[in-house]
Amino acid sequence: MKNIDLLRNLIRVLDKNIGALEKTKLICCGATIGQCHAVLEIGFAGEISLIDLANLLNLDKSTMSRTVNNLVTDELVERVTDPENRRYVKLMLSKNGQMLNERINSVLDLYFENVMNDIPEDKREQVAESLVLLINALNKNNCC
Repeated sequence: MKNIDLLRNLIRVLDKNIGALEKTKLICCGATIGQCHAVLEIGFAGEISLIDLANLLNLDKSTMSRTVNNLVTDELVERVTDPENRRYVKLMLSKNGQMLNERINSVLDLYFENVMNDIPEDKREQVAESLVLLINALNKNNCC
């Protein structure tokens, strides 16, 4: 039981620290945390459907739709109708959205570079490997 408690507490602390990162570092980019996540995922994908974006971010379609509507209104995201299937709409970053994506990535790159520098060099690969194992386990248990 001790290992389960340790894992729960460590993940709680990790979640709290990531939340603090988002509140303090990403807010400077001028977008909400939800918008930052959406912009990053759209930027990574290049183009993505609303449903796929909602699934990636573990949000329901209506919540994702509101976030995307605000991003469209703010001219950060463009909706593009698929010419082969007019009911299918792809989301893409506008030029302003691409600039925001770059700012967000710059903030995150600097933050995680500092974090990585605070981990002993001989342990960095071990930390990354452990996180991959943890994420895979979480994904396996979150799927259904």
